[in-house]
Amino acid sequence: MQLVFASNNKNKIKEIQQLLPESISILSLEDIGCDVDIPETADTIEGNAILKANYVTENYGYNCFADDSGLEVEALNGAPGVYSARFAGSQRNDNDNINKVLELLENETNRKANFKTVIALNLEGKQHLFTGIVNGEIIKEPRGTNGFGYDPIFIADGFSDTFAQISLEEKAKVSHRGKAVALLTSFLKK
Repeated sequence: MQLVFASNNKNKIKEIQQLLPESISILSLEDIGCDVDIPETADTIEGNAILKANYVTENYGYNCFADDSGLEVEALNGAPGVYSARFAGSQRNDNDNINKVLELLENETNRKANFKTVIALNLEGKQHLFTGIVNGEIIKEPRGTNGFGYDPIFIADGFSDTFAQISLEEKAKVSHRGKAVALLTSFLKK
């Protein structure tokens, strides 16, 4: 089976392809000739995943899936949430985003947070949603060089290392994206 994954984020594509069974191969937006930066104008993570999946289906006719993810920090009332990628500005810089979260939490004792991924799958004219959440906390300074986004400052419950300190394989077993993709995979196998 071949599905379009509505992304050109090479890190995300690599991570998701590793999580899917070999019988499912994914095409990127680039692979289908889509060079549009699909607008993410919804005010929820679910909404953005749906927007991206619908854009590909409506404009290119492919079965596809799209995801959106966000970091939700309890002390920041769920921020950055849907604005995670551009929290510190439209330049979408991981280090700037991390620094902004750390600054906002500087004097905060409640450092609880979660990562959330929602996958919207458009398959044979029907839409299905899959959600993965991993709870944890924000540490005071970045650690590790693996992963991307907020991985260097997030430690999942039950772990002592950040997502940026563990291997992609280890992260895939416990991450929000890993959980959402596992739900997607079991659905596709049926």
